[in-house]
Amino acid sequence: MPERLSLAQARRVALAAQGFLDKPHSAPTMRTLMRTVERTGVLQVDSVNVLQRAHFMPLYSRMGPYDVELLRRASERRPRRVVEYWAHVQAFMPVELWPVMRHRMASYRAKRGKWGFVADDHELERNLLAEIRDRGASTARDLDDGLPRAKDNWGWNWSETRKTLDYLYLTGEVAIAGRNGQFEIRYDLPERVLPADVLAQPTPTLADANRELVRRAARSHGVATVQDLRDYYRMPVADTATAVAELVEDGELVPVTVDGWRRPAYLHRDARLPRRVAARALLSPFDPVVWERARTEALFDFHYRIEIYVPAEKRVHGYYVLPFLLGDRIVARVDLKADRQFDLGAGRLVVRSAYAEHHAPPETAEELSAELRRLADWLGLASITVEPRGDLAALLRC
Repeated sequence: MPERLSLAQARRVALAAQGFLDKPHSAPTMRTLMRTVERTGVLQVDSVNVLQRAHFMPLYSRMGPYDVELLRRASERRPRRVVEYWAHVQAFMPVELWPVMRHRMASYRAKRGKWGFVADDHELERNLLAEIRDRGASTARDLDDGLPRAKDNWGWNWSETRKTLDYLYLTGEVAIAGRNGQFEIRYDLPERVLPADVLAQPTPTLADANRELVRRAARSHGVATVQDLRDYYRMPVADTATAVAELVEDGELVPVTVDGWRRPAYLHRDARLPRRVAARALLSPFDPVVWERARTEALFDFHYRIEIYVPAEKRVHGYYVLPFLLGDRIVARVDLKADRQFDLGAGRLVVRSAYAEHHAPPETAEELSAELRRLADWLGLASITVEPRGDLAALLRC
């Protein structure tokens, strides 16, 4: 194993670990999807739907056009292969991680009295669990009996039912069976969501659970700092550092120096170091390659901030901006919107802005144009409109 990596080598290691070397299938199958989930480890869930739901996009970026029903089958039908939990933030994770997360569930339970967002109402908890047991998978709206909604919070305006259900979800007393057409969570009992053999697994020790999460983070990153590894499953820094030291001692992680990185790095012993990565992909703002912004900047020299919550007049690049990966570099960024109401339902992909990075190669506009056409086809959008904002916009031919 190398003791030193150039920045270009580190990028290629990271992209290989994330699945950008995997050969595409002409028609992605459940096997393709689960291979991709094995690489990413988790798929962050987010309610923003200006282009496509966040959890669908990393799969597209690696697999190419695929049927999104594959993920719904994996998460909502037996045998369930993935389940939602607070694994990174709200995210799909492989079902076998459920026992590993029990320490996290217990820690949320221990903090019960310290949380101000949910009332300490054990009777409501018991009633909700009984109702779910009788009714089956239900949304908060299904179960809400008209309890008053607090209006002094910063915006969600959730009922006590919803807040209590989310507490029960964090503590593992209910699980997410799926979502309805309005993207509302359907809660159910864990034994009706998780496979029986997963629920029967013993709870690992806290040390073993921490090692498993760091091990998985290291496989998904390829090469990473302690901070990178901590962020992947949102672990405490001290627990992460201890697990890293133990995995180094066991030989699973190899200390390395990455040119330009000020912090020590660790290479997973099974990481691949390819000579080249021939990627061409648009990355969601919630893609594991870019979700930790400091790592993105260190790896790709790409300063990236999501501007959804920034007032329109203060946005630099746009509302929903996707980095464009070409080869092993991020060479551009585009603000995209799926206008599904356009032209009597035919729909269009709107490129609201397009900017090239300073190191973008001459073929960037041509490659991005092809990728935008492929994305529009996957989303079922008949046309593409490019608005004249950004230095790359006039060069796009879609």
